[in-house]
Amino acid sequence: MPEQWKMICRLKDMPQAGARMVQRGLAWQDLPGVALFRALDDTVYALLDTVPCLGGPLAHGVLMEKNLMGPKNSWIIELDSGRLVAPVQGMARMYAVRILEGRIYLDVNELNIPASKAEQALAGSFAVLPHVQMA
Repeated sequence: MPEQWKMICRLKDMPQAGARMVQRGLAWQDLPGVALFRALDDTVYALLDTVPCLGGPLAHGVLMEKNLMGPKNSWIIELDSGRLVAPVQGMARMYAVRILEGRIYLDVNELNIPASKAEQALAGSFAVLPHVQMA
């Protein structure tokens, strides 16, 4: 399946050390979105907005250099790898990011792949795959 890049926003519209949410799913689906994080060096990371193994949204985390830290340091994720390193180990689902001419793009085909077995079952029962909604 070829890549299909969709512009999400301009890099300058995302605050440094800040986050932005990209919604996924149809109106009747309650799917986690994708959290974009912009590091101080303008690297942008895209992760499924769910803390692996622990649940809860990643978007509540605070960007500290290349790590995302949960409220009151309740968890730490290394953004370069998506690895949850504390308090337990796990892997966050990461998405490809492309930055061209100051614009941030995500691969729509990759975003539309169900992020869990539950999403796959939901998509199969309705014969509809989730899709990205642009805010």
